[in-house]
Amino acid sequence: MAKTEEKRENAPAPEVSSEAPAQPAQQPQRVQVEIDDSKVMALYANFCRVTGTPEELIIDFGLNPQPFGLPQHPIAVTQRIITNFYTAKRMLHALQLTIQRHEATFGVLETDVQKRVKMPMPAQNQPRA
Repeated sequence: MAKTEEKRENAPAPEVSSEAPAQPAQQPQRVQVEIDDSKVMALYANFCRVTGTPEELIIDFGLNPQPFGLPQHPIAVTQRIITNFYTAKRMLHALQLTIQRHEATFGVLETDVQKRVKMPMPAQNQPRA
């Protein structure tokens, strides 16, 4: 079992003794949440579709075997997460923080594939082997 540290905005305030200084009311607390990941199944997805209802958010994941251009065959959705919007907003915040940390360490992630594609060098400019 793994333990994950998570921020809880609505966690109950800790009991404060008369000797301890009071914590500011706005400071979120860190609590330990025990996680049982013994039955987790790790899957890869390079496709995501987000839909929903007024009460729930539906996120479908799948594998697109043709990531460039329009797929010639339907993309098989193999995982679906259905959650409420409160959990989705907390997940969005956690993902934003994680991406910010990653980009601060490794550089900006360019999501436009066309901007990441490197054009091949013309034959006369290629180094000789």
